[in-house]
Amino acid sequence: MEHHISVLWDSFRFSSMSMPTISIRDALDIIIVAYIVYKMIFWIKETRAWVLFKGILVICIFSLACYLLRLNTILWILTKTISVGITAVIVVFQPELRKALEQLGKKKHFLNMINFDSPEQSREYSEKTVEEIIKASEKMSHVKTGALMLIEREVPLGDFERTGINIDAVVTSQLLINIFEKNTPLHDGAVIIKNNRVAAATCFLPLTESNDISMDLGTRHRAAIGASEVSDAFVVVVSEETGDISIANSGVLYRNLSVEAMRRMLLQGKKSSKKKKKFVWRWRKKDE
Repeated sequence: MEHHISVLWDSFRFSSMSMPTISIRDALDIIIVAYIVYKMIFWIKETRAWVLFKGILVICIFSLACYLLRLNTILWILTKTISVGITAVIVVFQPELRKALEQLGKKKHFLNMINFDSPEQSREYSEKTVEEIIKASEKMSHVKTGALMLIEREVPLGDFERTGINIDAVVTSQLLINIFEKNTPLHDGAVIIKNNRVAAATCFLPLTESNDISMDLGTRHRAAIGASEVSDAFVVVVSEETGDISIANSGVLYRNLSVEAMRRMLLQGKKSSKKKKKFVWRWRKKDE
């Protein structure tokens, strides 16, 4: 560590003595690095890693002060523990790093052009499926039956599906109501809907780790938000206490929706998914 600090200090001292010449390539390099650093800091600040990051920053400032004051014993200890520290940082930041990679996988800048799904594996849901989900949600809302339903879109939900019981049945309002009926074997957990079929029931979902969630939300709503944070699925929630219908998407919970608002949101998501598939098909067709 002492060697690295001295190299940085010498390079700064020598660079300040001569006027550097910056080319267009250097300027572009600086802009890209600055943007990446900015996005990393912005991401860290929005997670629990911000407190840990400030702790690491304090250690770095302390190391610099030790170098300037020539506290060789402390510098020797820091140098010997730096390799262990890197491993510790990876372990400590593991949840945040996993979430960052999941969000990166959901980005649509370049990945929209790549589609590994065959036409038979299309995850587009039909309007009939939407109407059946709405009808079931409305009826369960009237009698305050709790429900949690995930509609798979582009991001596969296989990890969640494997935690439940396979159903593989056509989506109907009667089936959904029967699944979430109280005191039935399948009512506890979430239902996964994909390819216009009820794929699985009693599925376990990850709870959101956000601290901005209202305290009056229970486990069902927190699981809905958590699942929407790691996928692009629409998560429909029916509250067992109030009967309110909510939809979680991209980490945001839209609460107390009317039937029309629910239909508009689900159909709008269907249309945007359809447009994206057409774009991918044209790009690949041109490549052929």
